[in-house]
Amino acid sequence: MVNFPAMKNEIHLTDNLRVRELKKLETPARLKESLPLGDELTEKVVTDRETVRNIIHLRDPRLLVVVGPCSIHDPVAALDYARRLAKLAEETKERYFVVMRVYFEKPRTTIGWKGFINDPHLDNSCDMEHGLHAARKLMLDIARLGLPIATEFLDPIVPQYTADLVSWSAIGARTTESQTHREMSSGLSMPVGFKNATDGNIQVAINAIESASTPHSFLGIDQDGQTAVVKTTGNPNTHLVLRGGDKQPNFELPEVTYAACKLEAAGLAPSIMVDCSHANASKVARNQVNVWNSILEQREKENCPITGAMVESFIEEGNQKIAPPLKYGLSITDACLDWATTEQMLQM
Repeated sequence: MVNFPAMKNEIHLTDNLRVRELKKLETPARLKESLPLGDELTEKVVTDRETVRNIIHLRDPRLLVVVGPCSIHDPVAALDYARRLAKLAEETKERYFVVMRVYFEKPRTTIGWKGFINDPHLDNSCDMEHGLHAARKLMLDIARLGLPIATEFLDPIVPQYTADLVSWSAIGARTTESQTHREMSSGLSMPVGFKNATDGNIQVAINAIESASTPHSFLGIDQDGQTAVVKTTGNPNTHLVLRGGDKQPNFELPEVTYAACKLEAAGLAPSIMVDCSHANASKVARNQVNVWNSILEQREKENCPITGAMVESFIEEGNQKIAPPLKYGLSITDACLDWATTEQMLQM
C-alpha cells in the first residue's frame, strides 16, 4: 500500500510567476483626445498615403525617399532635423517624394535599448506612458511642418496609438517572417514595405507581401484598450525592401532584376525599395552614398523596378553609445550620414 503525503493548505500559483508588475496605460482613444490629429492634418495624411500608393504601384514616376535618423531618441534634435528636411523636400519635390523616418521602436538581436516608446529616458526605467505621449506629440509637430511620416511597427499594440499619423510603414528584417506582423500589416491603413530577412532571403518578404494582402483574424486591442478580435480586409499596398543580408549587398542591377522577376512570378507588382543602409552599406554610414548613386543610375534605365530608397541620416555623422553626455544630433543606434551629405545626395 502506498502512503501519499498529506495535502497542505497552500495556494500554488501557475500564472504570471515571472511578471513583476502590470501597469495600466492610457487608452489609445484618450491619448488621441489629448493630442488630436485634426481635420487639416487628417487630409494631409490621406493625400500623402495616396501619393505613396501611386509611387509603389508605378503610377507616379518620382522616387519615394524615406530618410531620417536610425531611431528617435531626442525629440528636440529630431524636430531640428525635420525642419531642415521639410525645406529640402519642398526643393526636390519634382524628383522625390520625401518621407521622414520617425522610428520609435528598435528590434534587438539579443539585448539593448528598445527605442523611445519603450524607454524614452534612456535609463531602463521603461516609462512607456511618457514614451507614447512624447512620440505622438513629436509626430504631430513633424506633420505640421508638412512632412509625411514613416515608421517601423514592432509591437502590435503601438499602431492603435500612432498609426493615424503614418504615411508609410516598414516591417523589419527580423519580423518579416512573423505571423503576428503579417496579420497586423493586413489591417494597417498605410502602405507597408517588407524587408528581406537578415540572411538576405527575399522569398520570406515575398511570402509576407502575399500574406498581408489577404484578410486575417487575430487578437488585438480596440481604441478603448479592450482585447478584441481584429478582422482585416487585407492590405493591397505592400512591397519589397532590399536591405542586403549576411554582409552581402543586394542593391545592384543583377540582384534588383532577380527580385523583380521573383515578384512577377508570384503575381506581384515589381516595385522595390532599396535600403541604402544595413548590409547594403556593410553597416558603414558613408557607403550609403554609393548605394544611392547606384539607385539613380539604375533608374535612368527603362522599366526600372526601383520605386523607393531608404537612407539613415541625422545631423551628425556616425553614432555614439548611450552614455552621458550625449552629443547633440548623433545617433545612439546605427551610424547615420550627416545632414550636409544628405542634402548633397537629394540635390543630385
